[in-house]
Amino acid sequence: MSDPTRPKGPKIIAVANQKGGVGKTTTAINLAAALVEEGRKVLIVDIDPQGNASTGLGIEAERRTRTTYDLLLEEAPLNEIVLETSIDGLLIAPGTTDLSSADIEMVSNEKRSFLLHDALRQPAIDAFGLDFVLIDCPPSLNLLTVNAMVAAHSVLVPLQSEFFALEGLSQLMLTIRELRQTANPALRIEGVVLTMTDRRNNLSQQVENDARAYLGELVFQTVIPRNVRVSEAPSYAMPVLDYDPMSKGAQAYRALAREMLGSKPAMTA
Repeated sequence: MSDPTRPKGPKIIAVANQKGGVGKTTTAINLAAALVEEGRKVLIVDIDPQGNASTGLGIEAERRTRTTYDLLLEEAPLNEIVLETSIDGLLIAPGTTDLSSADIEMVSNEKRSFLLHDALRQPAIDAFGLDFVLIDCPPSLNLLTVNAMVAAHSVLVPLQSEFFALEGLSQLMLTIRELRQTANPALRIEGVVLTMTDRRNNLSQQVENDARAYLGELVFQTVIPRNVRVSEAPSYAMPVLDYDPMSKGAQAYRALAREMLGSKPAMTA
C-alpha cells in the first residue's frame, strides 16, 4: 500500500543550521552517500556560497559552468545544472561564490522566497528519478536558507556536541515556525542529528543529554562521532563511506540513513 503522507516526487530535505562548523556539509554528503548505498537516488543542491559540498564530491571549478546561482536567478533549467558525481546514483547541483551576492539580487524579486521551490518543481526533475533531494544551506538564516526551507518538505538539523550548541537552535526553530505559518505550512523537522560527538567527553555527554531532554523525539538515536576519517575524506573529494568504509564515521552515517528510512516520523517543532 502506498504511503499517503509521502510527497509526490523526491522528498526534499533542507540540511540547515545557522551556526557554522557543525558538520552540515559533511552530513549532507555522507547521508546522501549512505542513502545511495540503500538503493536510493539522491541529488544534493549546493546553495552555500563556499561550495564545499561540490568540492567535497570532486566537482572542479571548471565543471561548474552552470550552478545553483543560475538555477535561482537566471531560471536555468535543472537539467543544465545537475552534474553526475563519481558515485553512481548521487547527483549534484553545484554552488560557487557567485551565490554570495544572491541575497541582495533576490530581494527585489516578488517571488524571492519561492525561487528554489519553483526550480525544484520543474517537470524536468522527474527525468532524474530521484528519491531524495538534500539542500546544503549556508551557515546563516539568510534568504538562501529561507528558499531552502520553503522548497523543502522537512529540515534536518546537524547539532555539534559543544557548549552553546542549543543556544542558536531556538532561532532556527522560530524561523521554521514562522515559515510554516506563512510560506510552507507542511514544513516539518526531519530530526536533529548530533555531530562531532565524543562520548568519553563529559561535555559531549552533557550536550547530548540536554538535547534529548529539550528536544525529545526530534533527536535521532544515531549520533555521529568525532572521527578523523570523516575530516580527511573531503580532501580526497569523496564521502567517508568510500574513503574508509569501515570507519566509525562511515558506519554512523549508514545508521543515520537507515534510521531516516525506517519508521521514525518527521516531527513538528
